[in-house]
Amino acid sequence: MTTINLNCDLGEGGKYDALLMPFLSSCNIACGGHYGTVETVRKAVELAKQYHVQVGAHPSYPDLENFGRQSIILPSKDLKESLHHQIDLVEDACQLYEVNLHHIKPHGALYNDMRKSPVLANLVLEVIQERNKDLVLFSPPRVNFQNDSPHSIPIWIEGFADRAYQNDLSLVPRTQKNAVLHDPDLIFKTVFKMIKHQKVKSILGEEIDQKFDTICVHSDTPNAYEILKTLTSQLSKNGIKIDRT
Repeated sequence: MTTINLNCDLGEGGKYDALLMPFLSSCNIACGGHYGTVETVRKAVELAKQYHVQVGAHPSYPDLENFGRQSIILPSKDLKESLHHQIDLVEDACQLYEVNLHHIKPHGALYNDMRKSPVLANLVLEVIQERNKDLVLFSPPRVNFQNDSPHSIPIWIEGFADRAYQNDLSLVPRTQKNAVLHDPDLIFKTVFKMIKHQKVKSILGEEIDQKFDTICVHSDTPNAYEILKTLTSQLSKNGIKIDRT
């Protein structure tokens, strides 16, 4: 049976984290850059432990005002310090609840900018390397890292269940029509094609080859619970198991 890692961005102020968590393999916890405090991070990590969900840090540009969804130019030293501080919040909570920090997933504009800037993509890798931990990087597809990534940092290519893609596999901006998918049945068909056939259909109708290691559903998509419930049920019926290790 095919197995897939299913993840969600949590600890971002949504009301339904507790409902979403049981469906997931892994979660990405906002850690103060775009949202989050010590208390929200601890609550999310505690919830992840309860449901045996892998914990990841979800750092972003330090931009609470814009929820981390606008690009910011910062000196590399300052951005690195901010990312380390954000990851520290999650790592401290992991130590408190005796769970492992599994991965790092950049958020919002920082995530998307990794595709545009090899220098920025490598800065993210350097931050992970400096943690001296066995951490996975959740990355968008087709990132041109400036240098070969250290073999000690596994890179999992992430696909989005509830977002439309452009022909170059960048995400359709949220400001554009149909950028966010809401129909659970359409989302299942999209994800099934991603996993089983390693293809994505762009918003312009082009089918693009791409293998994904993990699939994300956004917790702030209004019907995220309905999407996850339908998605996990339909994947199971079609021979795809959600990784719950």
